[in-house]
Amino acid sequence: MINVGVIGFGYWGPNVARNFNASPEARLTAICDLRPQRRLVATSTYPFIKAYSSPEELINDPEIDLVAVITPVSSHYELARKALLNGKHVFVEKPFTMNSQQAQDLIDLAASKNLKIMVDHTFLFTGAVKKMKELVDAGELGDLLFYDSVRVNLGLFQHDVNVVWDLAPHDFSVMCHLIKDRPVAVSAQGVSHYNGDFEDVAYITVYFENPYLLAHFHLNWLSPVKIRRTIVSGKRKMLLWDDVSADEKVKIYDRGVELKIETSEEHVHNLLINYRIGDVYVPKLEAVEALKKEVDYFIDCLNKNVEPFNNGQAGLMVVKLLEAANKSITQKGQLVKLNE
Repeated sequence: MINVGVIGFGYWGPNVARNFNASPEARLTAICDLRPQRRLVATSTYPFIKAYSSPEELINDPEIDLVAVITPVSSHYELARKALLNGKHVFVEKPFTMNSQQAQDLIDLAASKNLKIMVDHTFLFTGAVKKMKELVDAGELGDLLFYDSVRVNLGLFQHDVNVVWDLAPHDFSVMCHLIKDRPVAVSAQGVSHYNGDFEDVAYITVYFENPYLLAHFHLNWLSPVKIRRTIVSGKRKMLLWDDVSADEKVKIYDRGVELKIETSEEHVHNLLINYRIGDVYVPKLEAVEALKKEVDYFIDCLNKNVEPFNNGQAGLMVVKLLEAANKSITQKGQLVKLNE
């Protein structure tokens, strides 16, 4: 049985606590929040837990095996580092850390102590992304051509990060999960209209080792409508993921472009483009709460001593992409290599 302590019982913390409490191989042991009213809510919901007013108290509790850090990103590094130093596995809300150096430090520390890190990229455990992963890995789409993502809505403005750090971790984590090719560079543009130094609109392009593969992201806090839509295009088929759709979140289009070169008697080459328009298929998706699948998966990884796929390295790649995007925005779209 894995004893779990949750630091942060605000917006997302209650969901994390609920799912760890429901996991058959885990026991919700303690919750920490700096606000007395949130601790009261926690103990009213879970009368059996210990309620702590400081993270250090929870981290130092010898009964706890796993610490879930569900706090603002600025505190992730220090809290996760203290937990690892105290011999605890860590579950960290996205984004993993404020910068890649912090992420690498936590990865190295966990490895030195044989501890596990999971970064809370919840979308990876949705039925939609699971099906998309199956299709891409099976080669159903063929060689990938581009990845296009739009994540826009009206608000909510954040006061500590820009729209990139708020929204892009979702899409970057899904992109890295689906695409085997490694990202190598980023170009981005963004502007702040109402949020001081924090951009509220951004456009990001990601380049890969494969020069024929491209990814693009549109992120916006000022859209009049809420859109959560991703297109993954391959040479054989194309895929649409509409996360706002209630019943047809994933559609597979048997559509594409076929090229044919004809040579005339005069040795003139003609490039003929044919458009293939086939059926549209809507697959059945697994209907289960993504966070429940994620929590159960992490507990299973700990029991079997298996490294989770959404581990510290996965979190580090997302942070590198976020850093590069921010740097490129300050340089008016200049290309930023990830190894710089």
